[in-house]
Amino acid sequence: MLKVDKIEVKYGGMPVIHEVSFEINEGELVSMVGANGAGKTTILKTIEGRLHPTKGKIEFENEDISKSSTSDAVRRGITYIPQERRIFTPLSVEENLRLGAYSLKDKEKIEENLEYVYKLFPILKERRKQKGGTFSGGEQQMLAIARGLMASPKLLMLDEPSLGLMPKLVTEVLEVVKKLSEEGHTILLVEQNVREALELADRAYVLQTGRTIQEGTGEELLQSDIVKKAFLGI
Repeated sequence: MLKVDKIEVKYGGMPVIHEVSFEINEGELVSMVGANGAGKTTILKTIEGRLHPTKGKIEFENEDISKSSTSDAVRRGITYIPQERRIFTPLSVEENLRLGAYSLKDKEKIEENLEYVYKLFPILKERRKQKGGTFSGGEQQMLAIARGLMASPKLLMLDEPSLGLMPKLVTEVLEVVKKLSEEGHTILLVEQNVREALELADRAYVLQTGRTIQEGTGEELLQSDIVKKAFLGI
């Protein structure tokens, strides 16, 4: 579904991503792990169209999207849920969710998606008239994921979904990611909890200072000496 081929990305004229390559097949959950500053979020923003590679190519469903805009990416079915969540705090839960479906024209599909996310996150249905800004961090993260799902994404990109959450809520959010994967959603996951990210992943990539230094199945990388030493404290 997605093929990233030797991309270079610059900030202020300086390369921060160096010839990174990876791919995601339909129905896979692929994790991307690495220390802060490794370039993980930059790569997601480049796929989304907010940044553009200065070298290399990005293909989505066999079409070159290297120079596409964010709106083009959304229309193609790429949904990015950033660390900051960016919910509309003055709006109700349901208003936030319906805004997530703005690219869909089929009203029946919108209602179907609404029922789906309410089933996935019962608390959102219970509080559908409540303003998003009154939610806790964990509840806002659930709302952000649900809003992303309202667009019927072909590729769902999650950037640090557990960031800043209490341990109990981290478990709940990652269980939702696991369930989405089991239901066949194609997911690119960037996650600070490296062990959990690799346990969830079909395949994964390790980034260091803007370069891919290792790749393999989640299970293979959990056994990697590099990952054990750098991220797992073993």
